[in-house]
Amino acid sequence: MSHIALQIVAALISGTLFGFGLSLSGMLDPARVQGFLDVFGTWDPSLGFVLAGAVTVAFAGVSLSRLMRRPVLNYSFDMPRNRKIDAPLIIGSAIFGLGWGLGGFCPGPAIAALPLGFSRSFGFVFAMLVGMAAHDRLLRRST
Repeated sequence: MSHIALQIVAALISGTLFGFGLSLSGMLDPARVQGFLDVFGTWDPSLGFVLAGAVTVAFAGVSLSRLMRRPVLNYSFDMPRNRKIDAPLIIGSAIFGLGWGLGGFCPGPAIAALPLGFSRSFGFVFAMLVGMAAHDRLLRRST
């Protein structure tokens, strides 16, 4: 099997595992996400456990990457180099948080929910794609 084919298979397995985990944890349900954000109402802490699990796995992965010369299926690690906290980062984070809170979806769970036929996930993914395209057009004009 070629190097590219192995990368595609690894991505497919990783994405499937991620989607299964989102489904198993109930994170495909926007009401669960909004329940977590409703700290003064009927707060649902379950998303906190999912986030703690995700942070633990990510921490282990980053720690492991520091011990390796290169990834198994690539020539180098693609780690962020910019550590600057600037206006675009803060504004982007705020927009992401507003979309997450209003829609009840993050991009991953929204895409994972598409095959389930939730109309809200279709609307969210459409709006997300429009926002990404608008950002790219505006960014190209400003550079």
